[in-house]
Amino acid sequence: MRRAGAWAALVLLVLAGACGGGDGSSTPASPSSPSAPTIPLSTACGVVGPAVSGATAIVNGAECSTAGSAVVLLNMKDSGGQQIGSCSGTVIAPKAILTAAHCLPAATAAVNVFLGSGPQQISQSFAPHPSWREANNTAFDAAVVLMPEVIGRTPVPLLVSRDARVGENAILAGWGKDSLAGVTSTLRAGVTTITGVTALTLQTTSSATASAVCQGDSGGAILLSEGGVWAVAGVISANSTLACSFGDNFYSNLRNADISSFILARVPDAARR
Repeated sequence: MRRAGAWAALVLLVLAGACGGGDGSSTPASPSSPSAPTIPLSTACGVVGPAVSGATAIVNGAECSTAGSAVVLLNMKDSGGQQIGSCSGTVIAPKAILTAAHCLPAATAAVNVFLGSGPQQISQSFAPHPSWREANNTAFDAAVVLMPEVIGRTPVPLLVSRDARVGENAILAGWGKDSLAGVTSTLRAGVTTITGVTALTLQTTSSATASAVCQGDSGGAILLSEGGVWAVAGVISANSTLACSFGDNFYSNLRNADISSFILARVPDAARR
């Protein structure tokens, strides 16, 4: 997760060791005051893995079991095998993982995938959206990691049939720090509401009742319910402050035609809603 000056220039947080809709022709929905989520926190881990702790995490979230979870930990390595960053990702097809473009700096030579137990799996290839630039704020902050073998987790569908709606409930999931600035490498999930939608970006706002993202959650998912199924609506990208307990969170909007086309061109078998 990076710091975003609410649509201004981004300041990339240290990654090492931690980490509107449609085609853009519609009128963006303006950010609104956050409303309290109406779904229980227990729902969050139920989507990505059973809850194992009710302790404050993600920020106002819960620690989840990694057994069977489609939200995975990505460890980036340079050509010498040294760790250069960690992020989150979501399995969207048997051999494909969705993450953030800023999680793959130029020095990345390999991406190792950790499912929560067992040996890490080494990626076959990876690609950030070609239009992503650090100076672009959260625009086009999406990337695809392809694996040589089936990952072994049930893919989460992409929400491509409709736009996100301001005020609707959402679930956040990632492997980042908790509200106490604890270490990463723990899967957590939380609940929040959408406070802003543009052609390229979704937005949520931290509050006493809404969860928020933190360092290491980058590349994870914001999920919305469609037809009774939770689907990935956006990729965790940045925060408006260096703190995780307040401010606005921003997500790359998968309903953008350029973003969805980029993903589906590389992952034609991605599940969809």
